[in-house]
Amino acid sequence: MKISPQVSRVSSIRSVATEYEVSQVIRHVIFEILETAPTRLLHTQTGTLCDRDAQISHFISGPHYKQLLSSALSYDPVERACHIHTTVSRCFRFVMFSHRWGEGEPCLHDIQGRAIYDMPQSGGIKKLQKFCLTALRRGYLWAWSDTCCIDKTSSAELQEAIGSMFGWYRRSHLTIVYLADVAEGGSLDSSQWFRRGWTLQELLAPDAILFYTRNWSLYNNIESSNHKSNDVILEELSRATGIASRFLTTFSPGVDDARSRLQWASSRRTTRPEDIAYSLFGIFNLHLPILYGESAEFALGRLLGEVISQSGDISILDWVGEASTFHSCFPARISSYRTLP
Repeated sequence: MKISPQVSRVSSIRSVATEYEVSQVIRHVIFEILETAPTRLLHTQTGTLCDRDAQISHFISGPHYKQLLSSALSYDPVERACHIHTTVSRCFRFVMFSHRWGEGEPCLHDIQGRAIYDMPQSGGIKKLQKFCLTALRRGYLWAWSDTCCIDKTSSAELQEAIGSMFGWYRRSHLTIVYLADVAEGGSLDSSQWFRRGWTLQELLAPDAILFYTRNWSLYNNIESSNHKSNDVILEELSRATGIASRFLTTFSPGVDDARSRLQWASSRRTTRPEDIAYSLFGIFNLHLPILYGESAEFALGRLLGEVISQSGDISILDWVGEASTFHSCFPARISSYRTLP
């Protein structure tokens, strides 16, 4: 049957319009997904730091976008939306990094515009390279590290990052924990990682976590997609932290059972004294100003005051130790919650 040129042109226009509509849906889904992800991520294939525009550019110029655009045209509208969301979500999965800071950690300005794989293997750069390569081997294109993915010279960005960090760890597909002080065959509870303030939320927030030892081998060579699903490791984690395994696997942020949460943090330390309070904002699901330069007592006092204000729970007024200059009803230090009065 002969098809007239006019019909052919109409069919072609309709096809182009449909493809355009699908591309717009894909873009909308990309923006929706990236809105709740960290602003900057490391591209594990190239080792470059990418803002959101660069992340989108990597995707649109790659094979996954072309395959998605082609395959989505064959679905009905409802199935198409689901297919697009599933595919885009998979392509933008990201891995979070948890570790103890050491000497020579690279900041954002050290690696911006450079490929970390081309940089000298020393100190924090070597650790960052190993982290990205480990994430890449596990099938992830995007990774985040607190050393270089935040512009710490911007107080506004730092405030936003600290307020968002619990959510980022929660929404990550995997968190990789590097225990630089645990040799192969060593035990988890020997690591200083369990005594640092910020690592508490980095343990509780992720659904999936993997522990790597000094030489970047999996802890006890336990192959798994999630060490939180391993009963032996869960028991070790519970002993090391004093946290019941049910909270380690299914933790919900909020002000419930506040005294227990304060007790979990009571033996931990931070480099900047006020950070011991800021590191708990996400665990309590509180959004308070970050005021670097204030005393640790005032930072803790603001936290405790907000917990009581939102929960009415006065059990956190039971503590043993020195009273705070912020308010005499509050302790001066979080270590006052280490034991019951």
